[in-house]
Amino acid sequence: MEQTMQQTTQVIRPEELLKHWQGHRDLTRRVIEAFPEKEFFEFSLGGMRPFAAMTMELLGIAAPGLRELAGGNTGTLSEHFEHGNQKARILEQWDADTEEINRVFATIPTERFQEHIKLFGQYEGTVWSSLFYFIDNEIHHRGQGYVYLRVLGIEPPFFWDRK
Repeated sequence: MEQTMQQTTQVIRPEELLKHWQGHRDLTRRVIEAFPEKEFFEFSLGGMRPFAAMTMELLGIAAPGLRELAGGNTGTLSEHFEHGNQKARILEQWDADTEEINRVFATIPTERFQEHIKLFGQYEGTVWSSLFYFIDNEIHHRGQGYVYLRVLGIEPPFFWDRK
């Protein structure tokens, strides 16, 4: 019987991926901060949702999704929490999730990145493809936020300035 060994070449270390993601999260946080309170919750263009609704989606995916990727327990996708139309409350949650992401990400064994999963019980892929989706989706919505800010006459943060 012939044995075939699958060899995985690592292109980026998990801690580098986390740093890249957190750079995006820091930039998105600065986009949230740039919005005036009222416009954050109400301004819309071309049938798109207000940026607050997009931010709620990002909050519903990132930390809860990562908890599922780390622990394997299927969670429920929920894009809403009570924030009382206060941008400060959303930023508090963003910051809490950022810290949770740092803690939880470190618990994912490298070999798990290749595992096939069904995130939130409905989205099939691998652990790594799910993480890339989290980042890609955030970039997509942040781009919409940039358009909103420019239409409102507000200069958004430089897109390349990720810490």
